[in-house]
Amino acid sequence: MESLLNVDGFMFAAAVTIALKLALVVVFFFTVPLGVGYMEHKGLAHMQDRLGPMEAGPHGTLQLVADGIKFLQKEDIVPAAADRWVYKLAPAVAMLPAMFILVTIPLGPGLFAENLDAGIFFALAISSVSVIGVLMGAWSSANKFSLMGGLRAAAQLIAYELPLVLGAAAVVLQVGSLSLVDIVEAQADFQLFDTIRIWFFLPHFVGLGLFYVASLAELNRPPFDMPIADSELIFGHMTEYTGLRYAFFMLTEYAGMVVLSALTAILFLGGWYPWPGFDFSIVPFGVAGAAVVGFAATIGKILALTFIMIWLRATFPRLREDQLQRMSWLVMIPLALLNIVVVAIIKVVA
Repeated sequence: MESLLNVDGFMFAAAVTIALKLALVVVFFFTVPLGVGYMEHKGLAHMQDRLGPMEAGPHGTLQLVADGIKFLQKEDIVPAAADRWVYKLAPAVAMLPAMFILVTIPLGPGLFAENLDAGIFFALAISSVSVIGVLMGAWSSANKFSLMGGLRAAAQLIAYELPLVLGAAAVVLQVGSLSLVDIVEAQADFQLFDTIRIWFFLPHFVGLGLFYVASLAELNRPPFDMPIADSELIFGHMTEYTGLRYAFFMLTEYAGMVVLSALTAILFLGGWYPWPGFDFSIVPFGVAGAAVVGFAATIGKILALTFIMIWLRATFPRLREDQLQRMSWLVMIPLALLNIVVVAIIKVVA
């Protein structure tokens, strides 16, 4: 009887732990991307010398909340010729992968829902699922502009998935582990030429550039926003969507920015370490203090990387479709393969 009570108690504690982790992931998913959305509203406004949203809350801080209320009030319209079930399901299929990736993202020492042995493999694999939701929405809308946008998105994913994966593979080869936690911890005492403590962004600067640029293309962010080119395709796969389903597609974009920025920070910028060689033992309040400092460092890096994505939107014009494909297949993929070879040679020689 006592053993059964122990088993029941253990199972209850495990269920509570899992529920708490999932709740924290959901809260993070629905808060940080909204903060990035507000930063894009105001950041672009200042870059373009205009005010941006100002009426909802102090300095427009509640604009996205107001937008959410507006989307709730919008009529949910399904085109008469659309495939109703596929059309309704598409936004969820596009949005959920970003939430699943957050389960494996380490935001600080001990601050992760699950430390998978193949964490980076899981994250990159599941990130590709979003394009299925895009294709579902594009095809089911019964709109030729939406379909063209979906086909562009699929072609773009195929082209830029390779440099994205190869850029990350060079870091995995360096560390010898697929675990995101191991990759962060490997940068704690990494020394360049056995003298300079530095994160992987310097020795892997080619991989960092490949990974970050490919992330922009995966997210359809300018200057790689051909799948939703408003001057050509109205609004791509989202043309026929209204209300909450349209809001889910927009949330997917901002959540994708956060997730891929987090992976960039983990792979190349030391993850939760505020600076190279930082000693968490000096942080007061023990484990809790270390978790807070690590979380702040990770969020700071994520916001900095997402700000650069916003900055690029205000700086560069949209590429042509042929320029986008040529850039990947003729420049980025050969460079990524060369980068893998160089890292492997250095790994063996050193």
